[in-house]
Amino acid sequence: MQITNSTPWPIVIISALLTLFLLMRTTLYAETADLKFNPDQFTVKTLIYNDQRLTYRAYEDIVYVAHPVAPQFQNINIYVPMAYYEGQSVGAYQTDTAPIFLPNRVGGYMPAKPGGPALDRNNHPNAATVALSKGYVVACPGVRGRTLQDDDGLYIGKAPACIVDLKAAVRYLRYNDALFPGDAEKIVSNGTSAGGALSALLGATGNSPDYDSYLQIVGAAPTRDDIYAASCYCPITNLDHADMAYKWQFNGLNQYNAWGRKGTLSVTQIQLSNQLKALFPPYVNHLGLKTSDGTLLTLNENGHGPFRNYVKSFILSSAQHALDHGENLSNHSWITIEDGKVTEIDIDAYVAYATRMKATPAFDALDLHSPENNLFGTTTLDNQHFTAFARNQNPDHDLADTAVIKMMNPMNYIGTSKATTAQHWRIRHGAIDRDTSLAIPVILATQLMNHDYEVDFALPWGQGHGGDYDLDELFAWMAEICQ
Repeated sequence: MQITNSTPWPIVIISALLTLFLLMRTTLYAETADLKFNPDQFTVKTLIYNDQRLTYRAYEDIVYVAHPVAPQFQNINIYVPMAYYEGQSVGAYQTDTAPIFLPNRVGGYMPAKPGGPALDRNNHPNAATVALSKGYVVACPGVRGRTLQDDDGLYIGKAPACIVDLKAAVRYLRYNDALFPGDAEKIVSNGTSAGGALSALLGATGNSPDYDSYLQIVGAAPTRDDIYAASCYCPITNLDHADMAYKWQFNGLNQYNAWGRKGTLSVTQIQLSNQLKALFPPYVNHLGLKTSDGTLLTLNENGHGPFRNYVKSFILSSAQHALDHGENLSNHSWITIEDGKVTEIDIDAYVAYATRMKATPAFDALDLHSPENNLFGTTTLDNQHFTAFARNQNPDHDLADTAVIKMMNPMNYIGTSKATTAQHWRIRHGAIDRDTSLAIPVILATQLMNHDYEVDFALPWGQGHGGDYDLDELFAWMAEICQ
C-alpha cells in the first residue's frame, strides 16, 4: 500500500496496525528460547596459530532471543581462551577483565550466520582467531538479512531487523555477563561494508528507545545494548544521503564499471546526477561540521569549499603515509611531491584514477533493483524507495517508513540525549573504494569527533572495498583503548 501526505489518517493507522499484526503473528508461531547462558554446554577446540597451540572453549549455536523468528540466524557463537578456566591470564587480561570482541559477517545487508576462529588456505588467521590469541572473549552473532522469508512467505529480515538482532546479541552478552569470562562493559564491535555500517549503527544507537518495540517482539533480554567501541571498515551507511554524496564525488565521470559490467550514463542519468549533486551542499552545510580548529565545513553550490578541501586532506595524508612506507608514487602525475612531502593532489584526476563503480542513482534505484531498496522492504513488500528524490521520479512506488529510515542511519543518533554512543571508534575506508563516496565515512568520523568521541580515522592508500586487512593495527588500537 502506498501512503502519501494526502492519505487519510485512518488508513495510515490501519496500515500500521496491519504491519504490527504481521509482526506479532510471526512471533506467535516462533520458537521460545531460554535466555540464560549454559556454561556447561561447550566443546574444546584447538588451532595452531603463530606456531602456538590456541585452545579454547566453544559455545556455539546459542539462540540469543526468547522468540526467534529465524533461529538459524538469531544465534551466537562464544569462544573463550581455555587459560581463563585454568586460573591463568592472557597478556594483560584476566577472566573478569577480558574485552569481548563482537565481529559480524554481514555483507550487502544479507542474512549472515555466526562465524568463529579460522585460518584461510594460506594459514592466515581471521580477526576472531587473532582476538582469541590476544586474550579476548570472542562473540560472533548471526543476523537476519533482507532476503529472509518465513514458511508463509513473509519477509522477516527487512530493516531494521539486522540492527535489532545485533542489539539483541549485545543484550544477551550483558544479561549473562556473570556466567562466562569477559567484561560486557568492554564490547568492541567489528564489521565490513554493510557489516561496517551495522557496527557504526550499533555504536551510535545504544539504548535508543526507537528500537524497543522491535526488541520486545523478538524477546531480547531486558538490559542495555550500548557498546564500548566500534570498528567500521568501509561502512555503507547514511543511505538516505549516499546518492547525493556519490554524485558529488563522481559527477562528470560518466563511465562506470561495476563488477566487470561497464557502461556509460545516459542523458537522463546525467541529468539526475546533476540534480543529486546539487542536493549535497545543502545537506553538508546543515550538519554544521567543523575541523579541530573550528573551521566550518561547508560547500558552495558548485560543490567546492572547505568540506571538499577537508576530504582532500585525508587523501593527502593517505598518500604521505604510503610514501613514508616506501611506496613509489612518482608514476601518478596528479600527485605533487616536494622533498619527500606530498604537497598537492589533483582531486578530479584522482577520482578518475579511482574510477566510478555505480550508475545513477547508486543506491535508491529508480526501478527498485538495488540491495538497499530490498533492505527497506516490509513484511509483505520486497522493495521500497528510501529517499524522496527517487520516489518523486516514480510516484507509484512505495516509500519506506520514515521511522525505519531514521533507525538505519547512525547520523541521527550521534550526540543526542536519547542514545548512548560508544566512546571509541576506528573507521577505515579504502582510498580507492568506490562502493560509496569518500564523503560518507568522512562525515561520520567528523560528526563523532565534533561530539567529543575518540575517533581513529584513515583512508588507506591503494585499498579498495574490504576489511580486516590491517589486523595488527586494529588490535593495537583495541589494546590501547581497552587498557
